[in-house]
Parts: sequence; C-alpha cells; structure tokens
Amino acid sequence: MNTYQQKWIDILNNAGLQGWEITPVGDDIMVVMPHITDLKVIRDNLPTIIGQLSLDIEEPAKRLRFIIKNGYEEFDYVINPNYSDLEE
Repeated sequence: MNTYQQKWIDILNNAGLQGWEITPVGDDIMVVMPHITDLKVIRDNLPTIIGQLSLDIEEPAKRLRFIIKNGYEEFDYVINPNYSDLEE
C-alpha cells in the first residue's frame, strides 16, 4: 500500500461514515456502503467530495481507484488517472 492510498483510507475512516467498510484492495480502495445507500447520489456528488477531502492530503498524488459498492450495485471512480484509464 502506498502512502497516498493510506492517507485516503485514514481520511475516510476518520470521517465517521457509519456502516461504511473501507479497505485496501491492491492499489485501489474498496468502499462498501450500507444496502440502503443510493449510489446515484454518491456518484453525482463524489467529484465535489473528493475535491474537498483532497485538500487535506500533502502526499504526492497517485492514480487511485475507488470501488464503491452497496451490496446491489457498484461503480468505480478513478482520481489522477493514467493514460490507460483515459483510453477506455
């Protein structure tokens, strides 16, 4: 696990997001939310939330994929994408 990934895990764990499970998966972060969570709302607001939370990170930015799940559906969100992410 790299320091940038660890910092994101620490920030998310310290945010007091009740019922959220935040774990590293390789170089990615898996976020499992309660089943009742509306992922459309999360997906729509995630860029703003990530932007605000990233202000507290001093480590050099690296590519990081968040895998967001609620038990029924999931989506990925990549910050600091690399060239292969942009080609998809």
